[in-house]
Amino acid sequence: MPAAMPVPELHVVTGAFGYSGRYITARLLEAGHQVRTLTNSPERENPFGDAVEARPFDFDQPARLAESMRGAAVLYNTYWVRFTHGEFSHAGAVENTLKLFAAARAAGVRRVVHVSITNPSEVSPLPYFAGKARLERALIESRLSHAILRPAALFGAEDILINNIAWCLRRFPFFAVFSDGQYRLQPIYVDDFAALAIEEGRGTQNRIVDAIGPETFTYRELVKCIGEIIGKRRPVISLPPVLAYSCGWLIGRFMGDVTVTHDEIQGLMQGLLYTASPPAGQTRFTEWAKQHAATLGVRYASELARRRNRREAYERL
Repeated sequence: MPAAMPVPELHVVTGAFGYSGRYITARLLEAGHQVRTLTNSPERENPFGDAVEARPFDFDQPARLAESMRGAAVLYNTYWVRFTHGEFSHAGAVENTLKLFAAARAAGVRRVVHVSITNPSEVSPLPYFAGKARLERALIESRLSHAILRPAALFGAEDILINNIAWCLRRFPFFAVFSDGQYRLQPIYVDDFAALAIEEGRGTQNRIVDAIGPETFTYRELVKCIGEIIGKRRPVISLPPVLAYSCGWLIGRFMGDVTVTHDEIQGLMQGLLYTASPPAGQTRFTEWAKQHAATLGVRYASELARRRNRREAYERL
């Protein structure tokens, strides 16, 4: 008799129809795994068709949440909120993620790959970084096998930050940076990040990895680099953070979005998106941007529009 075909491992990805979760899912399917997603947007366009089953998060029903992960080898957790707005808050995201970890343990999930942020700290006055640190501690204390990935910033076809810097450079005669703009960041390509997540999903050791790319920029250098690549060299001027924030607020008001927050400015200026660790990704931002120069920043990418529209796929460059 022919040998029975092995049953594909079940892997659960939060937000498989979103940004980083989409890239993780694509690589898992290429590797022959079965994939299920937990999502707040079960009706969002599914780029994977019948290959990916979508279930709601069910944060308020722990038994159902655990059942959604029953039999899973790995949970890849990308769930979070960029900023507090309306019904979404950092505090709520922390509470929901704690429920997710508890459900994963109840379901017998073998390993958790969790997305955090560079330089988290529970004593940080910034809710984003404090919340991420709280979740790291909870995952470590849960005794679940885990890998914690700490990206500084992601770039890719569905990006918001890089795309909207380019959008501003295409439309305005200058670009304002907060103070001197000398604070650093190390963006990683989203598909490199997905490859790292899957590599860590195969592991057994508890690990914390700074998920940074091979290039380090000051914020001022990043803006100038983008301008040169898209053919829109603009003066980069230094403004007091309050004034620069006001410029971003006005753009967001006009576009019906939140372009930048006080916490994001403080995180940048405090150097929290920089680490001295070796790079975990190989794709150079400068090379990727040159390949996408014709489309980078042509259209504005709205965070709030993505939250409101739970049916359409994220727009790609």
